[in-house]
Formats: sequence, C-alpha cells, structure tokens
Amino acid sequence: MKVAVTAPEPSLDAMVDPRLGRCAYFVIVDSETMSFKGIENNNAASAQGAGIATAQMIAGEGVEAVLTGNCGPNAYQTLEAAGIKVVTGVTGKVGEAVKNFVAGRYQQSSQANVASHFGTGMGKSAVQGMNAGSGRGMGKGMSSGMSATPPPVASAADAALIDILEGLRVQLAELRSQVSDIDKRIEKLHKND
Repeated sequence: MKVAVTAPEPSLDAMVDPRLGRCAYFVIVDSETMSFKGIENNNAASAQGAGIATAQMIAGEGVEAVLTGNCGPNAYQTLEAAGIKVVTGVTGKVGEAVKNFVAGRYQQSSQANVASHFGTGMGKSAVQGMNAGSGRGMGKGMSSGMSATPPPVASAADAALIDILEGLRVQLAELRSQVSDIDKRIEKLHKND
C-alpha cells in the first residue's frame, strides 16, 4: 500500500508535519517494503487553496492513505472524494507512523479535525481575534456595521514563519500530553510497588 505522510523533509526519520496543505514535503512510502520517495509540496506558500491543491497533488500519486497531524475541511473533502483514507493526530517519525498505521494503531478520520486556514495561523481563533472590538464597549455603539481593520497581508516568508510557529505549538501540546501520560504511568507503577 502506498501511504503519504506530511513532513518537513523527505526522510523516514523526519517528524510528521502537523499540517497537510502547507507541509513542506510528502514522504510516499510503500508500506510493504518501506521504500520511499519525497515529493515537495509546491502549494505550501499559496495565498489560498493550499489544502485543495495539495490534496489533488497527492491524489495524483496513487496513494491509498494520508497520515498527518491535522487536516482542514477542504483538503479532507478532496481526499475523501478521491477515495483516499485520511488519518489525523499522527505524531512521531514518518517511518514509525507508517508502521503504526499498518499495525492498525491509527483509525481513519471521519471528518476534518481543524478549521479552514489552520496552517496559516488564520483559523477560528485568529479570526475571532481580528473581530475583537466590534462589540459595544467604550465605543458606545460606534462599531455598528463596522468591523475591525484586518491586519496587512503577510508576505510568503511571514506566512511560512507563521506556519512553522503553529506547527511547533501543536507539537509542543502533543509532547506535553505525552509527558503527562508518562508521569501518570510512572506514578501508577510507584503505587504498585
């Protein structure tokens, strides 16, 4: 089975990238032989539509499954329409992720797990932050029919930096969760002594 895994570099030892549409590479792995090839994601810096374009690109590679940290609704729908299984919440190294998938340790996702524009830092919370101040506070209702001025459009370099920071935040949250689980297991083992 051919499996595509999101990654920051084309290697089985690379960590799984938490973004699908804006990952730097896909590592296409033959799950039986673990042979692989890296494909650069030329859609990563797209101003819009990165998820759909990336999903279409991957569908053209003949993969049966995509392993990633997160997948937005547009990419998910495109992959689902192509008959490709989407597995989200995947962490660790690319090679280990494929082995865990083959061993049945991951379940296919039934829907997208993040909002549109997640990888750009423009997900739901960013949009809410942009709209902050449009309520009735000290402005005494002056905002009626007006909205906050959106921030200037970021350059491609700024967007890439935002993507990297968002990916690191996701990885940090996952690591904190793993450390918490390990602490609980250690505590349980000490209680059993």
